Amino acid sequence: MAAILGNLRTTVHISIALAVILLLAFIFTTDAAFDQRFWGVVTRWAHVVSGVMWIGLLWYFNFVQIPTMPSIPDEQKPAISKHIAPKALFWFRWAAAATVLTGLILAWLNGYIVDALALGATAGFAVPGHIFIGIGMWLALIMAFNVWFVIWPNQQIALGLVEREGADKAKSAKTAMLFSRTNTLLSLPMLVAMAGAQSLFGIS
Repeated sequence: MAAILGNLRTTVHISIALAVILLLAFIFTTDAAFDQRFWGVVTRWAHVVSGVMWIGLLWYFNFVQIPTMPSIPDEQKPAISKHIAPKALFWFRWAAAATVLTGLILAWLNGYIVDALALGATAGFAVPGHIFIGIGMWLALIMAFNVWFVIWPNQQIALGLVEREGADKAKSAKTAMLFSRTNTLLSLPMLVAMAGAQSLFGIS
């Protein structure tokens, strides 16, 4: 068991295999089929997995790394900036992209992508669920834009991945922090809209 759990790649591969086995077992032991509903389930799973990674890392940065950095001795800070932060930012930005992509695919599969992105305007604002989930989708799109076009470019400068003067590094670090904090602010309303659309209005 230690040989399996001691290797992250192996652990993840086995976890994915167990998830696939569980899904296929459900398909073959019920009247479910490999239809649009099946692909909707697969897409929703991918959407949730990506979202957990994205928001989990967002909260890690804001609740753990950023508040802790001032108390870390200067000689130990390169371990964060040169090793941990770049790796975390890799998963952070690609999880954001995957969350948005799978979310849009899910909305398309379920037939409400246009109505949601239009915040219900295409149906005369007659479907509250479309308005609600549309708000969540737009918040997620804004957050993903911040990740790719503000936080990541500024973090590259702040971490020294892109060469700049010391003053530019400090300015970029502050900009990245403020936009990361903005995404934290938006994350809870976004999650309320996403979860609430399904629970309150049956929008899946």
